[in-house]
Amino acid sequence: MKLEFDEEVEAFRSEFLEWLAVNRPPAEAIAADPPRSSAYIPEWAASFTKRMFDDGWLVPGWPSERGGRNAGPIETLVYLEELNKAGIPRTTNPQGLGIIAPSLLDYGTEEQIQNYAMPLLRGETAACLGMSEPDAGSDLANLKTRAVRDGDNFVITGQKVWTSGANYADFCFLFCRTDPDAPKHKGISIILMPMDTPGVTVRPLTEIISPEFPDLNEVFLDDVVLPASNVVGELNNGWAMANGSLAHERSMVWLMGVMGMESSMTELLGMAPDLLAPMSTVEQATAADAIAGLYIDTLAARCLGYRGFARYVKTGSAPEQALMKMYSTEIRRDLARVAAELCGPDSLETGLSRQGSVGSLDAYFTTFGLTISAGSSEIQRNIVAERVLGLPRG
Repeated sequence: MKLEFDEEVEAFRSEFLEWLAVNRPPAEAIAADPPRSSAYIPEWAASFTKRMFDDGWLVPGWPSERGGRNAGPIETLVYLEELNKAGIPRTTNPQGLGIIAPSLLDYGTEEQIQNYAMPLLRGETAACLGMSEPDAGSDLANLKTRAVRDGDNFVITGQKVWTSGANYADFCFLFCRTDPDAPKHKGISIILMPMDTPGVTVRPLTEIISPEFPDLNEVFLDDVVLPASNVVGELNNGWAMANGSLAHERSMVWLMGVMGMESSMTELLGMAPDLLAPMSTVEQATAADAIAGLYIDTLAARCLGYRGFARYVKTGSAPEQALMKMYSTEIRRDLARVAAELCGPDSLETGLSRQGSVGSLDAYFTTFGLTISAGSSEIQRNIVAERVLGLPRG
């Protein structure tokens, strides 16, 4: 079966590629100042984001005043694929663009949109997402960070952990408990917190890969005073908004996962002839079988992704995407393991880059984080069981 896009979609693709050829950031600039975390904005990235916003290519599906051109979801799919092929990051602050900005446009006041969302979209600021806590990882409803009303302000105390990009972010989309007496899924609110507010302490968590560029952080909040006007949406309605926020992220997570698999597979196939050449016949057959199986898995992921995406386009919902996120990240982990095994001792050369070559242990170590971020595999399995297979809870 050969899948093709219609003429309008192909015309959209051509228009974007023409624009990208003229406006893409120089490869030398990207290499000289690569992204250091998920909220670090190099000068080339800020300029590229601003150009995309001004010309309607930042979020094609949004209206022009928000950095788009009212494109449909299929055009957005093509747009993301072409950016990936070109090796150009759409943003170096994915949570800011993918979750926080659209959430502010959905739930924020006009003042919050102008002061927080629009600078994000123009590449002027970066944001982090304050969700996870020591006792509230996948279970957001268990969070304990408190926000106590004090006149026109809230006084916030607590701790966040695994906060990506907090060491570079300008503000945090902070989830905290504003009604401790409400059921745990209620009484949660979202407050916009500038990271330079007194009482905010950020401690980077050194990682085994690229320890000089940590992305994950602990964030300590000691009597942080924020105006009540910084509350996003309705007070105590943060749980519902959280589901909406993550929906923004997960609608295209499957595509990012599949494109990551395809990129790794392409690299592995390029390396395979040299890796297999010195092996015995039996070893070559075993290795070739493993690579072929992963190649089939990669093709299957793309086809399954298109199937779920087609349902999303028609209905606005596709719980199968939880399966795609889980499947693509776990297969990518297996692919990295096989590649490292085939590279043998050469895979021990760590520190090549944050992502690493597909045959390095850096790449293999990185894949474990992919199975956790944007909803762990365990969470995705629960979603598939309950919403796709209709199995009872408990």
